[in-house]
Amino acid sequence: MSLMDRVAALEAELDKAKARTAEEVEQFRVAMLGRNGAVTELFDAFKTVAVEEKKLLGQRMNKLKQLAQARFEELKDGVGETAIATGPQIDLTAPSLTEPTGSLHPITIVRQRIVGIFSRIGYTVSNGPEVEDDHHNFGALNFAPDHPARDMQDTFFVAGPEGTSGADRALRTHTSSVQVRVMENSKPPIRTISPGRVYRNEAISARAHCMFHQVEGLYVDKGVSFADLKGTLDHFAKSMFGAEVKIRLRPSYFPFTEPSAEVDMSCSICGGSGCSICKHSGWVEIMGCGMVDPAVLSNCGIDPEVFSGFAFGMGVERIAQLIYRVPDLRMYWENDVRFLEQFKAAPFRS
Repeated sequence: MSLMDRVAALEAELDKAKARTAEEVEQFRVAMLGRNGAVTELFDAFKTVAVEEKKLLGQRMNKLKQLAQARFEELKDGVGETAIATGPQIDLTAPSLTEPTGSLHPITIVRQRIVGIFSRIGYTVSNGPEVEDDHHNFGALNFAPDHPARDMQDTFFVAGPEGTSGADRALRTHTSSVQVRVMENSKPPIRTISPGRVYRNEAISARAHCMFHQVEGLYVDKGVSFADLKGTLDHFAKSMFGAEVKIRLRPSYFPFTEPSAEVDMSCSICGGSGCSICKHSGWVEIMGCGMVDPAVLSNCGIDPEVFSGFAFGMGVERIAQLIYRVPDLRMYWENDVRFLEQFKAAPFRS
């Protein structure tokens, strides 16, 4: 068979070539265009052709090579389109797969709920340093120099710069220190809450921890009364625990308020009928409160003859315990993922 006849035969073969898979496309390429392929062999044989035949035959062979390359590209593209058409169908409107999301810590959930309740009735949020001086943490709040809270047994004192004495610095024992800073730098009317961490030198147990969270509130203006205080706390209790909840105030003592009171709430677990949580009394303590002592107003540069105010403070962990009924306070700080994941879907249980 002459070279011209072989070219014609390969042209016919190219026209009939088919491939259904990528492997068959590769086999076609090797058979036609590979190192030992049919087209390559023709060009090797071309070297022996007479000079007078080379021009016409060379043009025909170059065209054959171009046809083989074009056919290869067609087969390759055809296999790709077939794979897309016959492969798994993808719904482009379906949501993508996402990694599991984390959840807020239960204490964070409760703190945000408390802040939200007071924010909706006009309270701003104030923050302050956790390492406080004696004036803001004790002195301005009417703590006497010999008050037990100043003892090493109750307070974490902090050494000052370059090893100086830490007698004047301590980790704050309450967020009332933030209220002092607000009163010193603002003019009434003042309506603010101070959420944050506080520290007390207590043994860690199922019911106590050396670090916990408080939310304290302060309202100072002309004509503020104890009735305003009770109404505010009643609104908070009903917003937090339900409209059926009642509160009562018992006389108490705090250095920075006068008169002072402890606030009890009708037990939301037993409905006031008595259970182990409320010690079968029907009431649970939730916070302390009182009218701001005139001496505290004076210490902060506010005239007690013109202005009056009330303050209150609650432990976030205490509120969280009443909501979640966690048996051991230490579970909040162990970072056990199995425990924390329970608060993803339903932050509040009835």
